[in-house]
Amino acid sequence: MTDAMIRTISSRVVYKNAWMTVREDEIERPDGSPGLYGYVDKPDFVLVIPMERDGFHLVQEYRYPIGRRSWSFPQGAAPARDHADEARIELAEETGLTAASLDRLGRLDNAHGTITQGFHVYLATGLTPGPTRREASEQDMTQSWVPRAELERMISDGSFGDSCSIAAYALLLLRERTGK
Repeated sequence: MTDAMIRTISSRVVYKNAWMTVREDEIERPDGSPGLYGYVDKPDFVLVIPMERDGFHLVQEYRYPIGRRSWSFPQGAAPARDHADEARIELAEETGLTAASLDRLGRLDNAHGTITQGFHVYLATGLTPGPTRREASEQDMTQSWVPRAELERMISDGSFGDSCSIAAYALLLLRERTGK
């Protein structure tokens, strides 16, 4: 079986700001039929799972696109020399925590049908508290430590619904099960 490739005929920027570019491409499918594809072009980000005492530090903030507060693991895109440094910066900014150990769990695609963005997942352990340095957009952010059983209950009942955080948690569970 071969991968079907879609050929780009033309591409144009529909909208652009400092955080994203919305593109619209005229395409040709493998059978020759024309089409139109719209998507968001956005840089990768990091997501950090801060774990201690068989539980996790979560953050909650108002998320404008969904119109409500939402729990997640700390995440974002801070200017940094590499993804591990970016993860340390985001963890400290959002929670005030620093990690003695930061282990890369993997990279995942974020909504691969509509956005070019992926995210790099890190497990942070050996945590030391300190002051937060949240951005203006994070001024309503709160944080809480929850035991693992509580996190899993929150996932099951939908109160922890950030898909990137849940996918990252799956990577952690695989690491714990396989040791890889």
